Amino acid sequence: MTSYKRILLKLSGESLASASGHGIDAAVLNAYVAEIASVYHQGVQVGIVLGGGNIFRGVSGSEKGFDRVQGDYMGMLATVINSLALQSALENTGIPSVVLSGVAIDPLCERMCRRKAVQHLENGHVVIMAGGTGNPFFTTDSAAALRAVEIKADVLLKGTRVDGVYTADPEKDPTATRFSEISFDMAYEKNLKIMDLTAFTLCKENDIPIIVFDVNAAGNLKEIIIDGKPNGTVVKNLV
Repeated sequence: MTSYKRILLKLSGESLASASGHGIDAAVLNAYVAEIASVYHQGVQVGIVLGGGNIFRGVSGSEKGFDRVQGDYMGMLATVINSLALQSALENTGIPSVVLSGVAIDPLCERMCRRKAVQHLENGHVVIMAGGTGNPFFTTDSAAALRAVEIKADVLLKGTRVDGVYTADPEKDPTATRFSEISFDMAYEKNLKIMDLTAFTLCKENDIPIIVFDVNAAGNLKEIIIDGKPNGTVVKNLV
């Protein structure tokens, strides 16, 4: 078994979307619940941050005429909708979970608090941290990194549709090769688009490794966290 006892899982909102590109696909949601359950039932403490792009993204909203700040708050609300859906799906399978939000939304969920989040994790709850950082101009990648630091996660896992970090976009360049491991500094020098710079810096300065992996491959999360298989790319500080 690996040394990862507490993880922060970052999932994009777009990954939850149906074929139309919007809304929540129940089949995808249930598949993610199965992945989470596979490590939760092995005793791993699981924190989750979901994006909201399947409902609304602040940046794209500003391009359509919305005020950027207002658009970002709308995006935060979208992450709360996704988080409540995931909470319901988890509890339908018997996994206790709680949603904590960076913005206060009574009575739907409690306000995010580091001590409260850690307490819930230690009491056996999956903790879904919604509402971004609670401030405009920050992405959910930044929120995931911030929450990982706050709860002292052993690792931040970024679920994507590819199986790691490549020298180029593997969907466009067939010669692209995958890194099994890369340093934060090298990833920055090569301008590899892993997470935004704020998120990247938070993880680097707090020595939290990032694992980029294919979230749609069944069993992948368990193989990485429990079995220790190199099914992705590890980004970390290298001595």
